[in-house]
Amino acid sequence: MRYVQLRAFHYVAVCGGFSRAAEELFLTQPAISDQVRKLEQEYDILLFNRHKKQVTPTEAGYRLLEITQRLFDTEQQALELLSESRALRSGTLRVVADAAHHLLHILGRFRHKYPGIQVQVRSGNTETVISSLYAYEADIGVLGEIPTSRDFEVVRLNSTPIVAFVSTDHPLASAPSLSLQELSVQPLVMREHGSKTRAKLEDLAASQGFELKPAIEAEGREAVHEIVASGAGVGFVSAAEFGQDGRLVQIPIDAPEMLMEEALICLKERGGGKLLRAFLDIAAQHSQTGK
Repeated sequence: MRYVQLRAFHYVAVCGGFSRAAEELFLTQPAISDQVRKLEQEYDILLFNRHKKQVTPTEAGYRLLEITQRLFDTEQQALELLSESRALRSGTLRVVADAAHHLLHILGRFRHKYPGIQVQVRSGNTETVISSLYAYEADIGVLGEIPTSRDFEVVRLNSTPIVAFVSTDHPLASAPSLSLQELSVQPLVMREHGSKTRAKLEDLAASQGFELKPAIEAEGREAVHEIVASGAGVGFVSAAEFGQDGRLVQIPIDAPEMLMEEALICLKERGGGKLLRAFLDIAAQHSQTGK
């Protein structure tokens, strides 16, 4: 087994095809195909299903991909270690967050201190955050719960209750609070399955004999905000994520308090990297001072 063969396999699996892998590695497609073919022949194993122009890993291929993900991420960490003098002058930090709101002050301080670092932020629910970190598709995650897995290093950000919200011209806009029973008969606008906010609401309602069934299901917090602002129903969010929107008004939920404990996390095995460590340190300092 040769390094170049594993590298060829890895990039074909990640890029989704031989041509794209060749472009990524600045090699020819025949060279990539030859390396993968030799790896399969040497170990008498099929790593890819090849159907017309579609290339997908076999079961064995997916299992090998889990290993090569760690292998090449470790290689990247070694490169960062050997290039420490340059590590915080250039590079990319990938963040996936269930709400970018919690990152605003941290990102501002980080960019001020390390202006040469490019930061990429994308949104996702709790399941997306966790899976992206395990797949090495993100470096830092932000989610609305403290993960139970010991695989993660955690920096607690804040803890705020879940609230309901409606448009300012909604009939419930002046309500002092809403009970779960009242909410159960309202048209609700909820996030997709995988949202921790939604899961907590549904679990509490079920424990008290009510069903919170969405009239509209939307992917992402921004989509929920826009739909609720149109007057289509009642939405839910943690108080810290409500933000400033003159079209909306938040309403407390008359029920046992449901807290969203926002946390910044990364895989412990990657927490020693200079770039990640710098970001985590700034986040921890912000968490302690609130500034």
